[in-house]
Amino acid sequence: MADELKRRLVHASGSGLVALYLLANYLELPLSWVRFQALMVVLATGTLVLEFIRLRIGLDWRLYDVLTREYEQDNPAGYCLYMTSMAIVVVIFDPHVALPAMLMLSLGDPISGALSDDRLRQIKSPKVLATMFVVSTIIALPFLYDRPVAAVAAAVGATIADGVTLSVRTYIIDDNLTIPIYAAVLAWVALEFVPA
Repeated sequence: MADELKRRLVHASGSGLVALYLLANYLELPLSWVRFQALMVVLATGTLVLEFIRLRIGLDWRLYDVLTREYEQDNPAGYCLYMTSMAIVVVIFDPHVALPAMLMLSLGDPISGALSDDRLRQIKSPKVLATMFVVSTIIALPFLYDRPVAAVAAAVGATIADGVTLSVRTYIIDDNLTIPIYAAVLAWVALEFVPA
C-alpha cells in the first residue's frame, strides 16, 4: 500500500511540468513552446535510455523496486511510457490540447487508480469511469473553455484509455501510454471537425 501511494505521488508530480510551462508563460520567462517541446523530448529520451539500461544491461536500483510493479520487471515500466506519451502529445499538438492531456495522465489517472480495486478488468467499474470522466473534463475546461465540446471529447478519450484494458497478444497496453494520446487526438478531432 505504501508503494502504491508513492507511485501515485510520483505520477502526480508530472503535473509540475505543466505548471512549469504555465508559470514561465505567465511570468514571460524564456520557456517558449518550442523549448518546452525540446525539454520534453530530452526527458523522454532520458527515460528511454534508463529503461534500455534497466532491461538490457541490468540496472538494479532500489528505486525500481518501489516504483515499478511486478509485471513491469521484464517490460517497459510505466514511468517510461508516461514520459514518452507526454512528449508525443507536446510535440504533435498545441498547448491548449497537449497540456490538459498531460494533466489527465498526471492527475486523473492516480485519482482513478485510488478508486480501483487493483484487479485487472477488461472494463473498469462505472464509478471509476465516471470519476475519470468528471476529473478529466474539469481539467480540460480551463484550456478549452471556448470549445467545451473539445474538453468533453478529451475527457472521453482519457476515460476510454484509462477504463478499457487493451492487449496485444499477452502484452497489456499501459494507460500511461494511451491516456494523453487518446485525449489529445479526440480533442483535436473535436476542434477540427465539430462546428464551434
